[in-house]
Amino acid sequence: MGGNPLQYFLGFFLLLLCFKAGLGSNFMVGEAKVGCIEREKQSLLHFKQGVIDEFGMLSSWGSIGEDKGDCCQWTGVECDNRTGHVIMLDLSLKILRGKIGPSLAELHQLKHLNLGFNRFQGVLPTQLGNLSNLQSLNIQNLGNMTCENLDWISHLPLLTHLDLTGVNLSKATNWPQIISQMPSLIELYLSFTHLPWTITTISISHVNSSTSLAFLDLSSNDLTPTIYPWLFNFGSHLVYLDLSSNHLNDSIPEAFANMTSLTYLDLSNNDLNGPIPDDFGNMTALAHLYLLSNRLNGEIPKSLSNLCGLQRLFLPYNYLTGLLEKDFLACSNNTLEALYLTDNQFKGSLPNFSGFSQLRELFLGFNQLNGTLPESLGQLAQLEKLDIASNSLQGTVSSNHLFGLAKLWYLDLSFNSLTFDISLEQVPQFQGQFIMLASCKLGPHFPNWLQTQKPLQKLDISASGISDVIPSWFWNLTSDLYWLNISNNCISGTLPNIQAISSLGMDMSSNCLEGSIPQSIFNAQWLDLSKNMFSGSISLSCGSSNQSSVGLSHLDLSNNRLSGELPKCWEQWKDLIVLNLANNNFSGKIRNSIGLLHQIQTLHFHNNSLTGELPSSLRNCTELHLVDLGKNKLSGKIPTWMGEILSGLIVVNLRSNEFNGSIPLSLCQLKRIQMLDLSNNNLFGTIPKCLNNLTALIEKGNLLISYDEAIYNRSWVHSYVDNTMVQWKGKEREYKRTLGLIKSIDFASNQLTGEIPIEVTDLVELVSLNLSRNNLIGPIPKTIGQLKSLDFLDLSQNQLNGGIPHSLSQIAGLSVLDLSNNTLAGKIPSGTQLQSFNATTYEGNPGLCGLPLVKKCPEDKSGEVSPTGLSSKKEDNQDDKNNIGFYGSIVLGFIIGFWGVCGTLLFKNSWRYAYFRFLSKMKDWLYMTTVVSMNRIRRSLQR
Repeated sequence: MGGNPLQYFLGFFLLLLCFKAGLGSNFMVGEAKVGCIEREKQSLLHFKQGVIDEFGMLSSWGSIGEDKGDCCQWTGVECDNRTGHVIMLDLSLKILRGKIGPSLAELHQLKHLNLGFNRFQGVLPTQLGNLSNLQSLNIQNLGNMTCENLDWISHLPLLTHLDLTGVNLSKATNWPQIISQMPSLIELYLSFTHLPWTITTISISHVNSSTSLAFLDLSSNDLTPTIYPWLFNFGSHLVYLDLSSNHLNDSIPEAFANMTSLTYLDLSNNDLNGPIPDDFGNMTALAHLYLLSNRLNGEIPKSLSNLCGLQRLFLPYNYLTGLLEKDFLACSNNTLEALYLTDNQFKGSLPNFSGFSQLRELFLGFNQLNGTLPESLGQLAQLEKLDIASNSLQGTVSSNHLFGLAKLWYLDLSFNSLTFDISLEQVPQFQGQFIMLASCKLGPHFPNWLQTQKPLQKLDISASGISDVIPSWFWNLTSDLYWLNISNNCISGTLPNIQAISSLGMDMSSNCLEGSIPQSIFNAQWLDLSKNMFSGSISLSCGSSNQSSVGLSHLDLSNNRLSGELPKCWEQWKDLIVLNLANNNFSGKIRNSIGLLHQIQTLHFHNNSLTGELPSSLRNCTELHLVDLGKNKLSGKIPTWMGEILSGLIVVNLRSNEFNGSIPLSLCQLKRIQMLDLSNNNLFGTIPKCLNNLTALIEKGNLLISYDEAIYNRSWVHSYVDNTMVQWKGKEREYKRTLGLIKSIDFASNQLTGEIPIEVTDLVELVSLNLSRNNLIGPIPKTIGQLKSLDFLDLSQNQLNGGIPHSLSQIAGLSVLDLSNNTLAGKIPSGTQLQSFNATTYEGNPGLCGLPLVKKCPEDKSGEVSPTGLSSKKEDNQDDKNNIGFYGSIVLGFIIGFWGVCGTLLFKNSWRYAYFRFLSKMKDWLYMTTVVSMNRIRRSLQR
């Protein structure tokens, strides 16, 4: 039956449309894409059900029952163009949480799975072992995910890349055997996985180590040297090996040198000791060697000069010694980019580095290097970072040293005896971002060449001998600064109303700055203007408009001449951690708004003229560690909430105020208190018996009051160690790093009554105890000798009675003792400790006798005779016995001494000859010495 060709064509076209409709809307002819498989689409949607997607990263996926079209178009999904199977799923960096469900195991054709840098939790499904086509698997996790074992990995024969960083593998005891059997594995990353710290005993010879493994990262686990046999079984196949931050100890095995293919080796942050193996010079392919933060000693082996491809050598924070020879890395002159030798014990002068044409980073700080700064440093045209801080360098730094360093942006020559001689006409070519020259000689004038350093971020020219006024151009540098330190100079003048950026930290302490403090400077984040001559009020600071998310966190205005009332606007400084206004002339009350400082940890108002009671809102400052309100005119009762709520207090100083009432029992709840000073107030009542609850005064150890304060949008941390004034041995002194060693209680100069509670003697770590000038009665506790750590004890000017406990003589470290002006009686216990003190220690106690007092005790008086005379006879008989023993000892000593020497000379010829030769030489020497001396005297008299 014939027909029109047009009819045939239309029929074929309709048939094609029907066929397309039957296959679905995603079928495309030729090379066009085929839509995803419905079964795999549902698998992805089931996976999404277990995921918490807070930021809508998977919004294109839809959900079960919702048709979002072709899953091959979804975020992170890639399909095969021909089959439509999902072959790649990349959801890295999507900030996902939740669990990884087993439904992903349905993606049988999946080749690449990347779920890295998310926060998944739960157990990693072992069903992933069904993905037999998988070539790369990255589940680098930031959450809390575990994996019971790694057996499932053995079912992935094509796997070349495996990253389980951050997944807890503490129960995967057989991980070495599993990894050794992976035929295709090239890269393995198991950092931060809590791997079992010991490798179970296995026969290494029966483990077929993977010959393909090239990259191995086992860093930040708790691995021990038991890993070595398994590791060295890989032989020379490894190219990259990271074992940093583990528990490797003892010396570095020389077997590492057999890994001749290694280009990268990191053994940092372990406990390795001994020298660097000389065989490391055989690892000629090595480009990166990191051995920092161990306990390595000895010299840098000369064999490292064989490493001609070495690019980065990191050896800081060890105990390496020796000189830095000129050619100690000769072969890598044209390749070495970074050399870090910081914090070792290298000596001698700096070598000539001019041959290192590619050197970009040179760190030699905190060693014992001396001599001058070689001008050859100026020839390092590629140098970007230079740090030679804290050595013993001296001499002059001229433009020749720095002029050729056009790429330099980090310079630290701090704490050397270097003198800078650079004029504005000889400005270095570099544009420094970090310039640290503390304790170098820059003065007396302000260094003008600094004005060319426009992109400055950190500048430290403290203690640099500057005696000048800050030039106006200097404040133009602060636009990019986040840290400025010009402290410990003699800089004078006033501060302008500069617009300090909110992330700026400024230390201008210990200068001669004067005038009022400009309002705008309070916009900074970290501010120390202490030990200057600033005057006036700081109430204007309330007008500062710091609108940044991070406000002022550290404010130190101590030791100035500031006056007036305290600011009323504490709410503007709600981010304060440290507030120090000590040693000024502030007056008035502490305002209730101070309770808004919820972050405050240190509060210094020492030595001002503040009045009134402690504001009740201070109880809201629950982060407080140190409160120093001493030497003011504060009054009222010590609040009970101080002990009940401020449980983190370590130092409380309320001395020299007008507080009254009794000592609150709640202070006994301060478990961390190390210094409690309530002296020179009007307190009455008894000493609380619960003081033995002060745990920090009983247990060993001390708490250093220090903070890591984040600056520059919290990306840079400044470490601050707190200080306070301590009344110690009669003098007020400032303590800082040793503040934690002062464990003291001072209740002196009050009106306390009653007895000294025996519970005080339980505070065995107490270093200082002062209860003087009160109305205490009763005896000194007999167990006072338990306070073995006492260095200072003052119980003077009370009404104590009874005898001095014998146990007091057992406190060997006691250096200051005052028991004067009490009603103590009896003999001072004998012993070198109590007799070593001056008599003034015991004066004002008429009933005391015995050394060191002149007054003798009745039983010690000489010439006392008993009525019967028997005691005299007994003493005579005893003397006769003593005499016989004395003379007998002399005779015996003579016999032993004489015959022990002379008898030996008599019977041993060699000794006799040597002895007389010695006498002959001595005679000749004495004769010659006498003659020479007489001739010199004669010549001097003739002149």
